[in-house]
Amino acid sequence: MAHHKTGSTAMKDVFFGRVAVENATALLKFHKKGLTQQLLHNLKYRGREQIGVYFGKWLGTELAETKLYQNVSCIIPVPIHKLKKRKRGYNQVTGFAREIAEALEKPFIEDVLLKTNKTTSQVFKQRLTRFGNEELFSVTNQQKIMGKHILLVDDIVTTGATLENCSNKLLAAGASKISLATIAMA
Repeated sequence: MAHHKTGSTAMKDVFFGRVAVENATALLKFHKKGLTQQLLHNLKYRGREQIGVYFGKWLGTELAETKLYQNVSCIIPVPIHKLKKRKRGYNQVTGFAREIAEALEKPFIEDVLLKTNKTTSQVFKQRLTRFGNEELFSVTNQQKIMGKHILLVDDIVTTGATLENCSNKLLAAGASKISLATIAMA
């Protein structure tokens, strides 16, 4: 997959007409019952945070070598609700995002985008029910993103609803551009 290496616009095209995305990339292709699904399941539900760290180092190194991601200002992970974080013990995207930030030598910012409403996992939702979640996220500490090019990071993009909603919140709060990076794309 590695859109940042192949020049593919497949991930960026998911958001066409929905939200302006500067650049978008995913490391892996997600196949049901495949290795990528097993890895993401272990990352999210079996406490294997090191999987996110590994993928963050891998993608971060590659993004540092491409001009497309040199002008991002900061890296922001898609948040999970505080109750889910307390139960799981971590946000599965944090390690991935931190490693990318370190490789790009950009600030990692975790206190701007918040998930305000608890929802059930998107995995079990149908395509249309994933949309309409605009009120799930909010922005605080707006001054940290004013005029900035944000690299928004998540574990997987399926319909794009979560990344679209987060991107729109960040842009409405004053971010100038949004780029996206995920471990996988369905």
